[in-house]
Amino acid sequence: MDRMLYVAMSGAKETLRAQTVNNHNLANASTTGFRADMAAFQSRAVDGSGYASRVYTQSASTGWDHKQGAMLSTGRELDVAVNGPGWIAVQGADGKEAYTRAGDLQVDATGQLTTGTGHPVLGDGGPLAIPPYSSIFIAADGSISIVAQGQSSQTTSTIGRLKLVNPPNDQIDRGDDGLFRMKDGSNPPADAAVQVGSGVLESSNVNAAEAMVNMIELARHFEMQVKAIRTAEENATAAQALMRLG
Repeated sequence: MDRMLYVAMSGAKETLRAQTVNNHNLANASTTGFRADMAAFQSRAVDGSGYASRVYTQSASTGWDHKQGAMLSTGRELDVAVNGPGWIAVQGADGKEAYTRAGDLQVDATGQLTTGTGHPVLGDGGPLAIPPYSSIFIAADGSISIVAQGQSSQTTSTIGRLKLVNPPNDQIDRGDDGLFRMKDGSNPPADAAVQVGSGVLESSNVNAAEAMVNMIELARHFEMQVKAIRTAEENATAAQALMRLG
């Protein structure tokens, strides 16, 4: 009975872990620039003394989905989306460089350019500060031009440029804050080949319908494993009753 209980218990535990990953993706189906986490079930042999006959399942992360999300037109002058591969460099809460695909930019009360979640956006020389302006435009190469307050519309000035990078996908990983960083802790140089579109945002690449179906499937797997645990308990109770009769 212990074999049956162990297999069912470990399966239920790992199913809950897989459900956590799937629900996290589903919860971020409308998050700008979100990249879905990927997980898969793998078999693992049970270590220890005795004959190597037991195998349990494990839900393991297989990385994140590299696919680009849909481009949604907003018409907002501070909304940008990376066209193709690439990332926007920002400053994380730890003060170190990190990367995101969320281009819902804004200017805070101090004139600093930040993402929608409040992370300072980096330029070639550090965090970008935006002087008071009457209009602003972000070009395809990330250059930021403004018409300063009190100036005519013909008087524009370039005040900085977004730092756009394109490190290999296998060299970056997502942190708990949702930002991506280089695995070796380095800061890749700006890549002039990375282009952005203005007035658009990249949506999450989570397929909501697929995530819903997966949630239902995992729930059924969990229910089946719980039934197996109950069956093992019932069999053990019946066996004990037979032993008492003997």
